[in-house]
Amino acid sequence: MRVLVTGGAGYIGSVVAEELLLGGHEVVVYDNLGKGHRDAVPPGATFVHGDLGDGPLLRETLRRSRAEAVVHMAADSLVGESIVNPAKYYANNVGNGLALLDAMREFEISRLVFSSTVAIHGEPRKVPVEESEPTDPINPYGETKLAFERALRWYDQAYGLRSVSLRYFNAAGASERSGERHDPETHLIPLVLQVAAGTRPEISIFGDDYDTRDGTCIRDYIHVIDLARAHVLAIEACDAGSRAYNLGCGGEGTTVLEVIAAARAVTGHAIPVRIDARRPGDPARLVASSARIERELGWRPALADIRGIVDSAWRFAEGRRTPADPTT
Repeated sequence: MRVLVTGGAGYIGSVVAEELLLGGHEVVVYDNLGKGHRDAVPPGATFVHGDLGDGPLLRETLRRSRAEAVVHMAADSLVGESIVNPAKYYANNVGNGLALLDAMREFEISRLVFSSTVAIHGEPRKVPVEESEPTDPINPYGETKLAFERALRWYDQAYGLRSVSLRYFNAAGASERSGERHDPETHLIPLVLQVAAGTRPEISIFGDDYDTRDGTCIRDYIHVIDLARAHVLAIEACDAGSRAYNLGCGGEGTTVLEVIAAARAVTGHAIPVRIDARRPGDPARLVASSARIERELGWRPALADIRGIVDSAWRFAEGRRTPADPTT
């Protein structure tokens, strides 16, 4: 199948492109490189440097590629930034998203896989979080993702544009060639590994008095390759009708201290810790139920061990620091 991946030069998008190529699909990556990296686009994929707001270029790309499906990964995704600059998030996550849907309609492309988020649920009322959990976002980032999901429902009803929305938790780890390179970095595992590498003095833990097994917050870390494979499965699932799936490793989740312990074991470094006050709005426990996608699509995380996830991220980070690496 011929697939356009918006945001395919980013962390998750580049691994989605890798998995699509491995599955025998033709891939075009469409990315403005605002947060992505040109060298993250896998060999074999066609790259177009473009913004979703550039309607003529987007349409020309869809025409030339003869795309049969779109995986939509392009979005702004920093919660804090969304609170102080909601206009940016509505313009990109909603406005540009709708422009993409209208361009797809023009070229009669009826399959879309949407990179959504658990943030649409806000503060979950129960854990593990299921798809039926009420949607009540507590920030513009989650609100704009939910707005786009709602638009997808109406575009299906009116125009027959079938979509699968994948709501996931904490993407982590790395493939052989792609990993996290955010600026600024806000994710726990790469921050911990920066401490191990000596580029950060210590890691802050925001609260160690939660009602959890060691007092620190529990989160659901899912390997980026497992996420990417879910996107590949979802493309063909579009034909069976629009729906949404939560993605996570489930189980008991992993505490902050357990992530740090895994990083110490993998890297062999001490990794100093500083205990800070809780952050407002941080739930004690966020874990997904992936029962629905397991039942309907047969997807299961194959790389769920936190030590293995951290190890893959560390190997990627070490490779980036090797002087012989031409991308350093």
